[in-house]
Amino acid sequence: MSPVFRHGSLRLYLLRLLDEEPRHGYEVIRLLRDRFMGVYSPSPGTIYPRLARLEEEGLVTHDEVDGRKVYRITEGGREELRSRSDELDELEEELSASVSDIVREVREDVRHTVRSLREELTWAARESRRATKDAAADVRDQTKQAADETRGEAKRIRDELREQIR
Repeated sequence: MSPVFRHGSLRLYLLRLLDEEPRHGYEVIRLLRDRFMGVYSPSPGTIYPRLARLEEEGLVTHDEVDGRKVYRITEGGREELRSRSDELDELEEELSASVSDIVREVREDVRHTVRSLREELTWAARESRRATKDAAADVRDQTKQAADETRGEAKRIRDELREQIR
């Protein structure tokens, strides 16, 4: 699977996300996971150090809201986005291509899984039919043997009764 973000581009994308609206770290993680259909989900160890670095550079700041740090972009961060708008456009194209690659890979995995499942179900149905036929043949053989034994026993009893009657 191709990487979602090339080196340094996650930093730029975080600025873009915070330019949309202020967010706390786990919201950023959830948003990225949702945008990449669960295939890419950065860890807190990926997001929080980058947010801290952006804050050190004066590109974002944070406020405490309900015990959480809510990050918002600063004017310096907006200026960085404006100065790197071409790079941001290129990043958006790369992310779209990356998502398309992910979708294609997931689609192929699903096709392969369905194909394998279909083969396994066909094999299981075949085995089930064979086992049912074998079980039916065994029951038929056992029934025939029991019937033969019963007829033999009935004949023996009949012969004994005839002997006693004579």
